[in-house]
Parts: sequence; C-alpha cells; structure tokens
Amino acid sequence: MLFAPSRLPLQRFPPSCLRLLVPGSPMASTLAILRPSAPAPLAGHRARVAPPATARVAPSSRSRYSSARVSLGSELAVGADALFADYKPSTAFLFPGQGAQTVGMGAEAQSVPAAAKLFNQANDILGYDLLDLCTNGPKEKLDSTVISQPAIYVTSLAAVEVLRARDGGEDVIDSVDVTCGLSLGEYTALAFAGAFSFEDGLKLVKLRGEAMQDASDAANSAMVSVIGLDSEKVQELCDAANEEVDEKERVQIANFLCPGNYAVSGGVKGIEVVEAKAKSFKARMTVRLAVAGAFHTSFMQPAVSRLESALAATEIRTPRIPVISNVDAQPHSDPDTIKQILARQVTSPVQWETTVKTLMGKGLEKSYELGPGKVIAGILKRINKGASIENIGA
Repeated sequence: MLFAPSRLPLQRFPPSCLRLLVPGSPMASTLAILRPSAPAPLAGHRARVAPPATARVAPSSRSRYSSARVSLGSELAVGADALFADYKPSTAFLFPGQGAQTVGMGAEAQSVPAAAKLFNQANDILGYDLLDLCTNGPKEKLDSTVISQPAIYVTSLAAVEVLRARDGGEDVIDSVDVTCGLSLGEYTALAFAGAFSFEDGLKLVKLRGEAMQDASDAANSAMVSVIGLDSEKVQELCDAANEEVDEKERVQIANFLCPGNYAVSGGVKGIEVVEAKAKSFKARMTVRLAVAGAFHTSFMQPAVSRLESALAATEIRTPRIPVISNVDAQPHSDPDTIKQILARQVTSPVQWETTVKTLMGKGLEKSYELGPGKVIAGILKRINKGASIENIGA
C-alpha cells in the first residue's frame, strides 16, 4: 500500500526554484536521506534542550525510559518520546542527502587530522578506499546508491571536524541546538547528536544503501520531479495518473521539497503517465531523476526488514539535541521510536518543506549546511529568502 502524503498549505511557485532541478543540477539526482572513541561523537559539549520537569535524562548512554508508541505522521507521542516537544531552535546543522555528491569532495578534509581519520576508519568498515572514490571518482560509481550514501555521510561528518578546526568553530558547534538531514542526512544528524557512534552510523548507512539498491533492482520503478505546481495540484496529478495504471504501477509524492518542487515516485508506467499529464495540470516541467528506483514509497518495502534487523542490533541513545524526523517533521527522543522511524523512513514521504517551515516558525536564526553541495541552502532560500545559512564543505 502506498503511503498517503500530508497536505501542505498552498503557495505560489517562485520561478527561481526551477533551477533546483534542471537536468545536471545536484538536486536532479537527489531524492532519486566525534570522534569515534567518544560516547557522543561530534555532538556539541552542552545539551541545548532542557528535559521536562517530569523527566530526567540519565547520564549514561542508555535511556531509562520505556519506549512510547508513536503514530508516524500524527501528533507527537507523549511520555518518553516527548522530551523535545517544546524545543525552541536558534542554530541548526543541516545535512544533505543523496544527490549532493560530487567528485572532489573530501579533499579539504585531508588537511584536518580529525576529519581525515574518519575516512581512514570508513575504509576499514566499508572494505574499499572511500576517499579515492570521493576525490577521483569515477562519477558513475560515486553516483551509485551503495557508494554515494556512505560517501555523503562520511564527508558531512568530516565537514563538522573541518569547522571545529577553524577559529571559533568549536563555539559554533556548541551553539547548535537542533539538527536534521534530508533523507540519508537524517542518519548524519543523529550521529552528530550522539544518538549512535560514527562507526555504527556508517554500518547502518552502508546497509541502507545496499538494501535500497536491491529493492530498486526488484521492481521497475522511477522518480520524477514536478516543477511549478503546489502540493495539492501534484497530488491531483498523482490521483489522475493512478486511475490509468495497475496498483503495482501507482505513484505518490515522495518528497515535499519546497514550494513548486515536489518529487513523485512509483512504477515506471505510472511515472510516464505523470509526465504525459503534467502539462495539462499547468506544470512548468518534469525532470526524471537519475536514481535507482522509487525511493520513499512502498517500492522500498523489501529494504525495511533488513533495516529493522540492523537497527535492532544497534545501540541508539537519546540524542543530545532535537533531531527532526523526515517522516513526521518532529523530534523524537525515545531510542526505540527512533529505530521505528528510521526503518519506516525509506517507504515514507520526506517532509522537508514542513520541517524547514516549522524550524523557521519556531524562531530559527542561523543554519549551517555541512557536507558536499549547496542544495539545502538553495531550498531554504526558496522557502524563506531571508534565511541565514552558511555552507561548510569538506
């Protein structure tokens, strides 16, 4: 069964948003989601969100609170998972997802010992020379799902170390009180927030990429970005396409990116109908994405059980700061709930537009995009032209 996307407020499409998904741009393949010895790698030294008066956070790495059931995409769960319910963001770290990769990334990190060390550790875990692929390519191999996901994860966390090594960098890291990432980037955000170690996160990302690739290989599916329509109109377009194809070919909105820019995933026949009908719905254009398959839909269901098994065997701790979920645009504090969400993430629409609007509505003042590319910075500017964001590469 395909997951029904949430409805977002109607907004006019800003023409400049068109540049985000022109063929060949970094986002055209996006959407196609610390030190290791320390218990809380890459996290800032001070927790930024005080626990409610009814709960106290244990100093150990394990949560003392029982898991709270959560209905993903609904209101916040109560109890152990509501630790960050009243968070008030001021400074955010934002991490990119698949599609941000580019040959040459990781080169700057080699001048910072702590950042270079992450690539060395990654080689041991992955069994291949990740830095060589990042810096030298070939592009076709770096763009593959199984390589690009670990590459972006490691490069993004290396960017944190590059920032830390700069004058005032440690102060910036300490000031961060919320974090999130686009699809794959959610894993990076959780590692930064100390929910799991760099090594455990990389193992999860490696398996995630492999599982998503295998799920893609098992079905004839695709993704396309629809440019120039609000989310309601894109949903109507999907509904119209679904009336003309079999259930196994149906499509859905898979990524709510920014006003006028939404990615649709589904069977190839369904995607072809979307492309054929888009003009009649007054879309500016459609862009077929260079990805392995229909990410963030039920086509990825075969990957879920593998992720669930890996997550069950991974120690996940309560994050030190709120990490906003792609699934419901909310922060979660209960480790078991976080595991459930990460498993469901690959089959659920990415609520990035809601995430950004919520952060800004809560008073977010400054953001940093850490990792390759400037895709997230572009999205923020198209949602709010006055948004303050700085890119930190590696």
